[in-house]
Amino acid sequence: MHTVLRLTLLLLLVSQLCLAQNPANMKSTEITDGWQFRQASSGNWMAATVPGSVHTALMANGVIEDPFYRTNEKKLQWIDKNNWEYRTSFEVSREWLNKGRIALEFQGLDTYADVYLNGELILKADNFHRGWEADVKGLLREGENELYLYFHSPTQVGLQKLRAHGYPLPASNDQSENGGMGDNKVSIFVRKPGYHFGWDWGPRLVTSGIWRPILLKAWDEARISDVFYNQKAVSIEKAEVEVQVEVEAETPAEGQLSVFWKDSLLARLPIQLEQGKQTVSVPVIFQKPQLWWTKELGEPFLYEMSVVLESGDKEIAREESRIGLRRIRIVQEEDEKGASFYVELNGHPVFSKGANYIPNDVFLDRVDTAWYREMIQSAADANMNMLRIWGGGIYEDNLFYSLCDEAGILIWQDFMFACSMYPWDSAFVENVRQEAIYNIRRLRNHPSIALWCGNNEIDVAWAQYKENSGWGWKQRYTKEQRAEIWAGYEKVFHEILPRAVEEYQPGIFYWPSSPYAGEGTHATYSSTSGDVHYWGVWHGEHPFSEFRNHVGRFMSEYGFQSFPEFRSVQQYTVPEDWDIESEVMAAHQRSGIGNLRIRSYMEDHYNLPEDFSHFLYAGQLLQAESIKMAIEAHRNAKPFCMGTLYWQLNDCWPVASWSGIDYYRRWKALHYFVRDAFKPDVVAFEEGQDSIKVFVCSGRKEPVNAQLRLELRDFSGDLLWYENKDIRLDPENAQIVANLPSGTLKGLGEITEMYLRGQLLENGEVAHENLFYFVPPKALALPENPEISISMTTTGIGHYELRLKAEKLAKNVFLEFEDSEGFFSDNYFDLQPGVEKVATFDENKMGEKPLTAEDLKVLSLVDTY
Repeated sequence: MHTVLRLTLLLLLVSQLCLAQNPANMKSTEITDGWQFRQASSGNWMAATVPGSVHTALMANGVIEDPFYRTNEKKLQWIDKNNWEYRTSFEVSREWLNKGRIALEFQGLDTYADVYLNGELILKADNFHRGWEADVKGLLREGENELYLYFHSPTQVGLQKLRAHGYPLPASNDQSENGGMGDNKVSIFVRKPGYHFGWDWGPRLVTSGIWRPILLKAWDEARISDVFYNQKAVSIEKAEVEVQVEVEAETPAEGQLSVFWKDSLLARLPIQLEQGKQTVSVPVIFQKPQLWWTKELGEPFLYEMSVVLESGDKEIAREESRIGLRRIRIVQEEDEKGASFYVELNGHPVFSKGANYIPNDVFLDRVDTAWYREMIQSAADANMNMLRIWGGGIYEDNLFYSLCDEAGILIWQDFMFACSMYPWDSAFVENVRQEAIYNIRRLRNHPSIALWCGNNEIDVAWAQYKENSGWGWKQRYTKEQRAEIWAGYEKVFHEILPRAVEEYQPGIFYWPSSPYAGEGTHATYSSTSGDVHYWGVWHGEHPFSEFRNHVGRFMSEYGFQSFPEFRSVQQYTVPEDWDIESEVMAAHQRSGIGNLRIRSYMEDHYNLPEDFSHFLYAGQLLQAESIKMAIEAHRNAKPFCMGTLYWQLNDCWPVASWSGIDYYRRWKALHYFVRDAFKPDVVAFEEGQDSIKVFVCSGRKEPVNAQLRLELRDFSGDLLWYENKDIRLDPENAQIVANLPSGTLKGLGEITEMYLRGQLLENGEVAHENLFYFVPPKALALPENPEISISMTTTGIGHYELRLKAEKLAKNVFLEFEDSEGFFSDNYFDLQPGVEKVATFDENKMGEKPLTAEDLKVLSLVDTY
C-alpha cells in the first residue's frame, strides 16, 4: 500500500510535541560473546571474535603468523580451501519471548554460510555484500539458545560454479596461481570482494567469517523498517522532500506518523496500519533550507531527523537519520570539443578533487571507528571534495558515509564489479539485483552519494564495439561465446543495475562503467566526453610530461607507485630483505613491473641512491612530483576538465603501491603534495617551448581579487628578478595570468642553481605558493650543506612546534623522530634559503622524556647523493 498525503507545514510554524515514550517496544542486542570456531569437523574449538574472520581468529589463537609479515601469505593459502564452523550460545528471557516478533539480523556474512538456531536451519547466505534477516520467534526458547554457522569454502564453491559454467571468464587480477588454484579464476563466480583474491596492489587472502555484527531484535505491534528522504526539488528558497516510510505491522490498527527535525514537528499523518509491509509518503517542505555543500563552497549542513510511529497513544517505533538537503546533477552537455562531465551541486559547478578509495585492510574487522575517522580526516585535510569507492572492494560501512557527510566529501559509488566479466545465469543475476537493492536502500539518505557507477574498467577491457581494442579478452572466445558474454554484461550493467537505481533512488545519476565515453563507443586516453582512466604514465612508460597531453573531461584514474617509508618497511621485513629485488620486497609488490618500473623512472629524474632507505625516500618524491604535475594539468584545463581523482588514497596491507597513505596510516610525500595542489586557489607553472605559462585556478563560488608575486631566486636566496600583478580569480575558468620568456629568465643565472617562486596572495596573506625548477632534480646543483638550523618548543604534552631555517636551499626536507611515532604538519618540503619554516609534531605514543631538537633526524635530497 502506498499512501500519499498532500501535507505541507512550514518550518516557521512548528510546534513542540511531548510523546508518550515506549522505549521498551523495540529491543535490540548485538551477539558478541562466547564465540568459538574451528576447521569443519576437525580439531578443537577455539575462541573467536565476532565480527571477525577465520584468518584473524587463527592469528589470535597462535595457529598462524601475521599474513602480512615477509612472505607468510604464501603459507596460508590452505585456509580458503577448507570449510569453517562458528558457534555461540546466548540467553533469552521471558520478556523477550513475549514480544510479538523476534528476528536475527546478520549484517555481513562472508560468504557461503548455513545458519542454524537451536539445530534448525534458518538461513543460507550466498553474498558477502548483503545483509540478511530471519524470523526466529518460533525457534527461540527461554534460557540458553545455540547459534551455529557453517561456512563453505568460497574457493571450492567458486570452482564448482566455474565447472558448471563450462568455460572460464576473464579475471585479470585473480591471483589463482598464488592460491594454488592453477588457472582456475573463481573470484567472479562468487559475490565476494574481488580484492580478496589478489590485485595489483593486494595479497591473495580469501577470507571467511562473520564480518559485520549480528543483532537480535524484538518488537510488538509494528516497526519502521526503512525511511527514504526522497528530495524531489531543492533550492535556496525551499526544499520539497517526500518522506517515504516503510512500516511493517503485525495486525491492523490505527496509528499516526510524525516527522521531526530535532524537537520541531514538521508533519503528522494519521494512517491505517495494515498487516504486513506498507509504504506511507509524507511530503514536507523546508522553507529557506540550509543546504549541504562541499567544504570549499559552504557548510555541509546536516538535519537531524526523526520519524515516529504511534498507535494507541504511545510510541511504538522510531527511526533517526541525518540528512543533507542538496541538489546534485551530473552535467553532460555537448560543446565544440565533445561533451562535458561534471558534478553540479545546488546549481554550482564543482571541480572534483580527490582519490580512489579501496578497503583499509584485507581483514575488515580490524578497521575500527578511529581508523575510519583518521582516513576521512586525512582526505579532508588534503582539501579533497570527492572519493571514489572502487568496484573491487566493498560497499563501505555506514560510518564511512556519515563521516563523508560531515566533511562535505562527495562519493562516486561503484557497484562491486571490477576488471572481469561475470556470469549471467538467473540465480547470479537475481543475487546481484538483491545486492543492489540492499545497498541502495542502505546508503541513499547520505547526501555525500553523488552517483552510482556499474563497474570498474569492464567496458574498455572487453571493448565490444572496437575489434582491435581492449585487453585481449574477447579474442579468446568463439563467436557464440562472445555474444552470450556481452549479452550477460548488458543484462547486469545496462538493465538490472540502472533499474534498481531508478526504482530505489530515483533521480540520482547512473553511469554504466568507468571509464565510459557513451553508448556505442569506448573511452580512450584522448576521449572528450565521459571519464578517463589514463595509465600511459606507469603502464605505458610515458614520460611525466604526457600528463599534460592526456587530459579528459573527468580524470577518474591515473597514478604512479612508490614504496612506503623505511619505518613502515621495517615492520614487515628484516635487514636481509632491504633490496628492491629481494624476495620479500617483490612479494610486497603486486604489479609485476613495479619495483623496476619505479627505478626506471627514477633514473630519468633523480640520482639513484645507493642506500636502501634513501631509495624509498626518493621514490616517494618521484611519485609526489608526478601526481602533482597531473593534478596541475587537470586544474589548468578547467572547465574542459572538471575532475581529478588519482589512484589511490590508501592501502589494504603493507606494499609498494600507488597510495598516498600507507597501510600504517603514515602520509607519504604524495599526500603532503596533494594537500597543497588541492588547495581552493592555486598557482601553477607549465613550461612550453619558449615560455613558462603561469596559471591560477580557483575553486570558490564567487570571483575574488588577489595578487600574484613572481620571483626568481638562486639557491643562496638572492633575488634575481621579480614581478607583481593584481589579478582576479575566476571560479569558472583556470586563467593564464603570465607568460614568461624562459630564455630571458634562464639568462639571469645558472639554470641548475635557481628556481621560480609563485605566490598567490589574498588580503595580504599567502593563499598558495609553488616552486618551479628549470631542470630535473638529478641535474640540480644542490648545496652540499644547506646549513639548517632548528629550534623546538613544547606547546603541550606530546605536542611540539619546530622552526627550521636554511642558509641555502634544502630540497625535500624529510623530518623524523626515530624513537617516536607521530604526525608532522608538513614534510618533504623545500626549505628555501632565509625563509623560516614552522611545522608541528604531535606524538602518538610519548616516550619517557620530552623530545628535543637533537632527537630530530633531518634528511634532504642532497643527502642521498
